[in-house]
Amino acid sequence: MKNYRLSVFRHGLTRANLEGYYAGAGTDWPLCEEGIEMLKDLREEYRYPAVEAVFTSPLVRCTQTAEILFPGVKQYVIQDLREIHFGEFEGKKAEELIHTAAYRRWVDPKNGYTPEGGENGTVFAARTRDVMMKMFEFMIKAGIHDAACITHGGVAMSMLAQRALPERPAEMWACDPGCGYLVQCDQAMWMRDGLVEAQCIVPHGYQEEEESAGYVILENADDFEDADTGAE
Repeated sequence: MKNYRLSVFRHGLTRANLEGYYAGAGTDWPLCEEGIEMLKDLREEYRYPAVEAVFTSPLVRCTQTAEILFPGVKQYVIQDLREIHFGEFEGKKAEELIHTAAYRRWVDPKNGYTPEGGENGTVFAARTRDVMMKMFEFMIKAGIHDAACITHGGVAMSMLAQRALPERPAEMWACDPGCGYLVQCDQAMWMRDGLVEAQCIVPHGYQEEEESAGYVILENADDFEDADTGAE
């Protein structure tokens, strides 16, 4: 049975990432200079998989990342790979919002609050759950065995938490800009289970443990069993 491999990457850094702005589907921030240089350095130092196609969010920070990491490879823009829309909180910092009732309701997950003009969390989870298998469906039908997906941190975590084995909570699928996970499935697994198997971190050779963004990145998903994340 032939395997189909998809490398899921988080886009490069933007000024919003560096300065703490909420940047979802409603604010189309480009990569900042630091983000562009970081991606170029990663591509120089580590080995990115050879792919036949790149699926990308329509937002410019993702299409730019795709062009830098996979120059010359055909891009397929998929609307459902866009980040969640933060509605009234788009383009603002937490410190600007902390004293508002709407923001306090939103940051407490028990409330299930959707910001005005924003995307409902249940709707977001459903579209990210579905889009993972739609990419594999396209690959199977087109005979594409190796592809990349450039998306957003929240989208990648949601997709993997819902579709990837071994099962892990969303926060355990966090990754650095320009990095991510290689997942695979065959046609039988796609049809029968609607699940994928996480294989390793990409790019290949990326440091086994990285704490630059405040979390630990591990080379193999199985290593989560023995990892001390520092969580209490």
